[in-house]
Amino acid sequence: MVTIDYLRELALSFSEATEEPHFEKTSFRIKKKIFATYDEKLKRACIKLSEIDQNVFSSADKTIIYPVDNKWGKQGWTLIEMEKVHKDLFTDALTTAYCETAPKNLAELLRSNKE
Repeated sequence: MVTIDYLRELALSFSEATEEPHFEKTSFRIKKKIFATYDEKLKRACIKLSEIDQNVFSSADKTIIYPVDNKWGKQGWTLIEMEKVHKDLFTDALTTAYCETAPKNLAELLRSNKE
């Protein structure tokens, strides 16, 4: 299980990430581009992945991580059931979403710090 507190802590640990409202949700952004949102009512996160990464992460368990069921899903938007997901899997998925959305230099900086 992953909490909003962990999501917030991790998302805001990424270079230049901000937290801003997005309709009735909380969003996390890099350079004004959303890489994750959180729906408190549904206890669900939504992250932006490439089509390949979406496929890889959702192959772990389609009841925990799965594409949004519409055109947004085809663009890489992926839902994560926060009460079911393992912390390590969530950490990898959110980090990947940030790197997918961030400018190349910030994504490379994060990747090089992880090595």
